[in-house]
Amino acid sequence: MKSTTDRLLTYALTPLSWLYGMAVYVRNKLFDAKILKEMEFDVPVISVGNITVGGTGKTPHVEYIVSRLSGSRNVAVLSRGYKRKTHGFIMANSKSSPDSIGDEPYQIWHKFGGKVRVAVCEKRTVGIKQLMRLHPEIELIVLDDAFQHRYVKPKVSVLLMDYSRPVYTDRLLPLGRLRESIHAVGRADMIVVTKCPDQMQPLDYRLIEKNLELMAYQKIYFSRFRYESLEPVFPDESPYYASLEDLTERDTVLLLTGIAQPRYFVRHFTPYRFRVKVSHFPDHHDFSRSDLQEIERKFDEMEGERKIIVTTEKDAVRLAFNPYFPDKLKPLVFFQPISVSMDSGLRSDDFISCLRSEIDRRPVGGNSHISDITH
Repeated sequence: MKSTTDRLLTYALTPLSWLYGMAVYVRNKLFDAKILKEMEFDVPVISVGNITVGGTGKTPHVEYIVSRLSGSRNVAVLSRGYKRKTHGFIMANSKSSPDSIGDEPYQIWHKFGGKVRVAVCEKRTVGIKQLMRLHPEIELIVLDDAFQHRYVKPKVSVLLMDYSRPVYTDRLLPLGRLRESIHAVGRADMIVVTKCPDQMQPLDYRLIEKNLELMAYQKIYFSRFRYESLEPVFPDESPYYASLEDLTERDTVLLLTGIAQPRYFVRHFTPYRFRVKVSHFPDHHDFSRSDLQEIERKFDEMEGERKIIVTTEKDAVRLAFNPYFPDKLKPLVFFQPISVSMDSGLRSDDFISCLRSEIDRRPVGGNSHISDITH
């Protein structure tokens, strides 16, 4: 039962949610009526995004798509570079950092060893044009977090939905966490339900499909995270320990997170025998000197025969570049890599085969000559 505070908050936020929803509705209608123009390109574009604020697993799914398609195509990734300290179009290179291109684009570029082109640009149409001008050999562009960026018309639109936060039970901002209403799901070609539990029954798949009310042309898939072996954040510091299985109830792990939905990350460590402490910061947090001093203090106060810090892959790329990170902790801090495992649900085909088919089947637009769009 809702408390009085919750009810008052709902009453206060509901009008704001209506106003927000009306603004989003009008914007989408302007695109549907072609008053606001969508631009197509001669190179196939895959858009990966969501209609929920934060935490659906966009970056791991972009990495999954790139890893499966880059073997047969020359693939590039374009992101806006959220919270970077630069502006405009920038290509990732050996001198890039999370500050210059953003933590998630840097993570993608670093993971693929520079073999996949990665660029950032607030204006996606400008970014695509620049990518193709600099590297005309590119055969496929993956747009990260671009479902709402309708100025680019993708060849395939992939929409992600968190299993535990389905869009059909949520509300629009600021009352809920939806960027758009559930009707926006109709723009997606493929829907991926992310962070699914390991054991799902046929009824679970059917209920989700029924609640989403998908059209005949839309295809739905399910995914879950797989956790790999720990890796050192500072590999040159000769880490002395990197295996969770050997830790006992006498040992302690400090989980350090700066992500939107840390509960999935924390939950992974609960079955182990060691004690767990958590230090959580906001998503994309830029760790200050005082933050790291507080983390060091918390680490020193922890009990345990062996103590380590484990962070997320996204946080690791920021920490590795942080000049304030305490030297004495560098050998003791590790990150937890994750990978995506796809589940076809009740379908007979797999996600990547379907994605390849969609890319090859759909005709590519020929409006890339339009040069006056700067969004």
